[in-house]
Amino acid sequence: MSEKVILAYSGGLDTTAIIPWLKENYNYEVICVCIDVGQESELDGLDERAKACGASKLYIEDVVDEFCDEYVIPCVKAHAVYENKYLLGTSMARPLIAKRLVEIARKEGATAICHGATGKGNDQVRFELGIKSLAPDLKIIAAWRDPNWTLDSRESEIEYCRQHGITLPFSADSSYSRDRNLWHISHEGLELEDPANAPDFDHLLVLGVSPEKAPDEGEEVTITFEQGVPKSVNGKEMKVSDIIRELNRLGGKHGIGIVDIVENRVVGMKSRGVYETPGGTILYEAHQQLEELILDRATYTVKKDLGNKFADVVYEGKWFTPLREALSAFIDSTQKYVTGEVKFKLYKGNIIKLGETSPHSLYSESIASFTTGDLYDHKDAEGFINLFGLSDKVRAMKQGPFTELNVD
Repeated sequence: MSEKVILAYSGGLDTTAIIPWLKENYNYEVICVCIDVGQESELDGLDERAKACGASKLYIEDVVDEFCDEYVIPCVKAHAVYENKYLLGTSMARPLIAKRLVEIARKEGATAICHGATGKGNDQVRFELGIKSLAPDLKIIAAWRDPNWTLDSRESEIEYCRQHGITLPFSADSSYSRDRNLWHISHEGLELEDPANAPDFDHLLVLGVSPEKAPDEGEEVTITFEQGVPKSVNGKEMKVSDIIRELNRLGGKHGIGIVDIVENRVVGMKSRGVYETPGGTILYEAHQQLEELILDRATYTVKKDLGNKFADVVYEGKWFTPLREALSAFIDSTQKYVTGEVKFKLYKGNIIKLGETSPHSLYSESIASFTTGDLYDHKDAEGFINLFGLSDKVRAMKQGPFTELNVD
């Protein structure tokens, strides 16, 4: 009997061509696995297509709620943003996909897992680090890096499928390379390959509209959180996945969360892409507004630094590591009191603050106001400043002024 291989299957051209390629070059029984993290209509017709191409079976695994609760929310709590712009939409989904691929490989008794990520991208790193961390004994086949893979273009893949009697719903026409899940959709290719070109938003956008085409009237939104987890939108309690769906609808309508970035990939090259993350952008902003009210200065400062580190760890595919677990433990400890309500207005790509409240707020109007109160006497600042600046004063006394301005 043939050995079994688990193919991470999207139904796209690459993984469609990989099915007959695996059978032809390795004599594997191919079991396709599509992990549903919110691709929606992209899943239509996959079972028929996979089996027509030679797969023995197809799993479609709905992990949307697990994705939102166990992978998205930790990133929201951490305010994890890669290179100040990217909200990790693809990155945070890959470890969960790798986990389910391993689980099905064990169930089926497979000896290998195959993916169709290219040899230039980040996803090969994320998939393979996840698989190695969970199942180091399984063989990994990266088709695009395999010496038997001779298909080097979309046209050659289509021709290969034609030669194997596979009818495709694809054409050789150029299109964007996209990755979609409930959190976001990414776009690469076409005019985006040249950073000098402006994105063709009319052709490109899927989840919403550009700010110029958003309504002329803003829309007010209220979100509540409990211990860092969103619980309701506009007074309606919902599970996290439904909150993201509702915020995607609202954010897309008002042109929220469109990011054009040239990012540094794990493998060393720069790449340019456009990301649509309407609901995620709203959640990040609302969560951060609440933290401003609640976290003390020292914790807020350290959390910001570790949030950046968390983003790097997730981007690099190191989810199943002691470091990520340790970072999550710290971040979770900071969320104990991040409970409250945030109000804002969505207007033409902007999120405008309308106020936030929390039973755990550290803000005191009586202290922050200009009126002297019992807890803060203006005169107390004099001694504080003397001590806070003592080292600067001593240095100046010993060595003279640190610098002098030269004014012509």
